[in-house]
Amino acid sequence: MPNYISSDLSAAQIDDFMRNGFIRIEGAFSADVASLGRKRLWAALRSTHGLLPDNPAGWTQPVVRLGFMTDPPFVEAANTPLLHRAYDSLVGKGRWQRPSGLGTFPIRFPSANDPGDTGWHVDVSFGTDHPDFMQWRVNIKSKGRALLMLFLFSDVGPDDAPTRIRSGSHAAIARCLLPHGETGMTLAELAAANFADTHTCEEVLAIGTAGTVYLCHPFLVHSAQPHRGKAPRFIAQPPLLPCADFDPSLPPSPVQIMIRKACGME
Repeated sequence: MPNYISSDLSAAQIDDFMRNGFIRIEGAFSADVASLGRKRLWAALRSTHGLLPDNPAGWTQPVVRLGFMTDPPFVEAANTPLLHRAYDSLVGKGRWQRPSGLGTFPIRFPSANDPGDTGWHVDVSFGTDHPDFMQWRVNIKSKGRALLMLFLFSDVGPDDAPTRIRSGSHAAIARCLLPHGETGMTLAELAAANFADTHTCEEVLAIGTAGTVYLCHPFLVHSAQPHRGKAPRFIAQPPLLPCADFDPSLPPSPVQIMIRKACGME
């Protein structure tokens, strides 16, 4: 086993994370917290869009996006002891910022209409002051992002618009980014490179019960999909923010080791 930072996750979990690009943690936060979060999200949907949980006739849009939420259920969900230990294990103790809430929330509703946002992508993390999000950037050091995270605030089954994940795609993205150094690549450039031809990767659905969290490598290729179920789907998809850029004087984290292995440096 590699000589990385001491871990509260099992060796098998960390190996799965480095090989597949994600781990799934069931019961990462409680069902009660998830229920309180849904109530707060419905309140926001009512205030901003006039949507009600008992009026499906009003659910005419396939997706409605809510921003960053700092209400107590979201702060609690992001900061359970279990998740803090997992952040330490994957990113390194003292190397990530304590989440002050969660967001964004793409709330997906049952619909036959195309939501228009189902393309494969990676989440870019710097250069976000550019008005065209396709010009936002990501680099080999994953500047500005320690993890991609998916917080399930409702039960998500195969028909409930689960996020699609290309398992193992993070390695191909690392190799694609390596020649571009600190400057990195824009989302448009990665799209032109067909996201490093990751179409051959196994596709996994991010399903689970409310309270499940997926902790993902920041280079993982993923996509949304239409909702073919019956009840609205509530998830948050925040980054875990780093305290600073990778420090070569510190023991490498699993996030860093995976990048080095993919690029033939380990």
